[in-house]
Amino acid sequence: MEKAVEFVKINKHFPGAHVLKDVSFSVYAGEVHALLGENGAGKSTLLNILHGVYAEYEGEVLLHGKKVSFKGPNDAIVNGKISKVHQETLVVKDLTVGQNVTLGYEPRKGVFVDYAKMNKDVDEILGQLNCKFKSSDLVSELTAGEMQMLAIARALYHHSNIISLDEPTASLTMKETEALFEVIQKLKKAGVTILYVSHRLEEIFQICDRATILRDGEYIETITVAESTREDLIHSMVGRSVAAVASRLKPSPMTDEVVLSVDKLSGDKFSEVSFELHKGEILGFFGLVGAGRTEVMRTIIGADDKISGKIHLNGKEIPRIWNTKKALNAGIGLLPEDRKTQGFMNLSMNYENVAISSLEKYMKGPFVNTKKKIVNAKHYFEEMDVHPRRVDYLTKNMSGGNQQKVILARWMSTDVDIIIFDEPTKGVDVAAKAEIYRLMEQLVEEGKSLIVVSSELPEAMGISDRMLIMCEGKITAELSKKIDFNEDSILNYAIGGI
Repeated sequence: MEKAVEFVKINKHFPGAHVLKDVSFSVYAGEVHALLGENGAGKSTLLNILHGVYAEYEGEVLLHGKKVSFKGPNDAIVNGKISKVHQETLVVKDLTVGQNVTLGYEPRKGVFVDYAKMNKDVDEILGQLNCKFKSSDLVSELTAGEMQMLAIARALYHHSNIISLDEPTASLTMKETEALFEVIQKLKKAGVTILYVSHRLEEIFQICDRATILRDGEYIETITVAESTREDLIHSMVGRSVAAVASRLKPSPMTDEVVLSVDKLSGDKFSEVSFELHKGEILGFFGLVGAGRTEVMRTIIGADDKISGKIHLNGKEIPRIWNTKKALNAGIGLLPEDRKTQGFMNLSMNYENVAISSLEKYMKGPFVNTKKKIVNAKHYFEEMDVHPRRVDYLTKNMSGGNQQKVILARWMSTDVDIIIFDEPTKGVDVAAKAEIYRLMEQLVEEGKSLIVVSSELPEAMGISDRMLIMCEGKITAELSKKIDFNEDSILNYAIGGI
C-alpha cells in the first residue's frame, strides 16, 4: 500500500524537555489512522510538526515518499495539500460561511473578491458534505457540529488529501457525531488520508483502520484496530510504573474530619458533582482533556458561577454571593493550570507575587511595608529551595518549576487551609516535580488539605490518598488508594467505561 505520511526518527526538544524521541511510523493513503496516547504523550507536538507549526526538529517527514519541511501551516496547506481540523474550530463569527472557508484564499476578480465564485465553490463542497447550511449563512448561526463541518469544508476547499482531526467530537452531539463519521467514510472512499486524535476509544473502533500509540514521547506500536480490544489499547497507552514517577514518602495524615463538602454541584461544563475532602488528605482528580475538572475547581473558588448544588466549608454552607476574594478569606487557594496568565503578575518581582494575596500582613498604617514582603519571600525561598534565590527577580524569567514554587509560596503566606493544585507539574522538569510532591506532603502534615487535578495518571496515583475520576462533566468513579488504584481501570473510567 502507498504510504501517504512517513515519520522517520522524529525528535523534538523544548527547553528542559525531550518531547518526541525517535518516533517512526507510517500512515497509508486513504486510511483513517488513529493517534493515541495519554495527555502529554506527544500527539499534538507530532501533528504540529506535520503541519509546519514547528519547523525546527530532528528527523524527516515524508509525504507520498518525498521529504518535506514546511515553514508554517500556510506552507503545509498550499504546498503539501495537508490541513488540520482543530478541536476548537477557528472561525470569525461575524463573517459568512463562505468567507470563513476561503479566508485568506478568496477567489479574485481583479483586485476584488469574486463573491459569486466563492459562494458557488463553497456551496458545492457543502453539498458534498451533506450540510444543510449555505455559503451565504452567517457563522454565528451555526451549531458546534456545523462549525466542525465548516472546518472540513475549508480543508476540502484547499484540495487537501491529508486531513488531521484533533478531538473532533469533543463539542458535538450524538447526531452531529454520526454525521461527521459519515463524512469521514466518504472522504476515505475518495482517497483522502485521515489522522484521527481522540480519547474516546469507542470512536476509534467505529471509524479507524489502524492506530499508533505514543507514550511519553516514544513510539510504542501500530496496531490494526479490528484485531484489537479496548483492553489492548488501554494497556498500550498506560504501561509504565507509577512508583518511578511519583510516590508518597510518609504515611498519610488524613483524618475523618470533613473540611469541604460538595453536593450535586453543576456548572456550564459539569453536572451533579459530589465529593468530600478530609483534613490532611490529598484528593486526586483525574480525567482526560475536556472532562470538566478545572471548571469544578473554578466554581468552588468562585471564579465561575454555579448553576445548582451546594458547597459546605467546615460544615457551613457558603453564601449565595461567592467570589475568589471570599474564598480566599474562607481559607481556599488555587494554583491555576495556566500559571503564566493566571498564576502571577508578569511585570512583578518574586517578592511582590508572593505577597499579592496577603497584602494586609505587610501594611504599616495606610502604607505597604516592602521590607516585610522581602523578608517573607526570603523565608519561603529558603524553605522551598527556589532558584535563583533572588526575591527581586522577575517571576516571568524563572523556570516553570520555580514559578510554581513562587505561586505556592504565595498561598502558604496566606495561611489557607485548602489548596487546589490544577496541573501542578505541567511543564516542570523531573527534579522540580519531586520537590513539589515533597512540599505537598509537608502541607498535609501541617494540617492542610489538598485537591490535585492532574492529567498525568502516574502522578495522580502516586500522590493521592483517594481519586475521583471524571469523564464528560461527571464523576465516573471514586477510588481508594489501598484497594482500587489500577492504571487500566482508571483510564477505562476516564474514557467513560464502567
